[in-house]
Amino acid sequence: MRRSEINSIIQEAKVFLQERRFLLPAWSEWSPADWKGRYDTCREIVDNMLGWDITDFGLGNFNTSGLFLFTIRNGNIATGGKAYAEKIMIVRENQETPMHFHWNKTEDIINRGGGNLAIELYMADKQEKLSDKPVWFKIDGVTRTCEAGGTVILKPGDSICLEPYMSHRFYGEPGHGTVLVGEVSSVNDDTTDNCFLSGVGRFPAIEEDEPPVHLLVSDYPKYL
Repeated sequence: MRRSEINSIIQEAKVFLQERRFLLPAWSEWSPADWKGRYDTCREIVDNMLGWDITDFGLGNFNTSGLFLFTIRNGNIATGGKAYAEKIMIVRENQETPMHFHWNKTEDIINRGGGNLAIELYMADKQEKLSDKPVWFKIDGVTRTCEAGGTVILKPGDSICLEPYMSHRFYGEPGHGTVLVGEVSSVNDDTTDNCFLSGVGRFPAIEEDEPPVHLLVSDYPKYL
């Protein structure tokens, strides 16, 4: 992805979040220069990868396969601390997050408003292959089931609990608008706990065609 595209996506996200009245931490507005000399006091943010996160999964077309995320809070499997994580995401109509599962993380995916979120579900086995068995899941605490590959529609206010090895892909349902999506989960580790079935990457390669407006979580090692 080009840095100019990332900067543009961030600006669009700010407008959408403001429209939905979802507020981010004060440090979300820091420029790269604002981060200088702050590692000691902001260690939790940097080490636990809190903040801006934009990906095209290495496929080169953000509108088709891409996701905007902002990690608000998170623990750390290696060092302990919080046992939970929270993210906010923005999913456009027909914008896919490819099929994947987590070996360790349990998460609630929540439609916080806007359009409808479509989630396709499979169970994966220990060999990381998709099963043809039915999928059992919970919508806001109510147990439901669907056939392998079935699609669940989350309307605003709905949430689904996704457990380890529950493989899923999601996108904004066409004709209903952009979706504000929340995630509340056990500790999140995007470097080691994502198994994408198509082999795509979690973080994009970035072409630096202009300076960053804000640092992404994947920028921290380079800048800090």
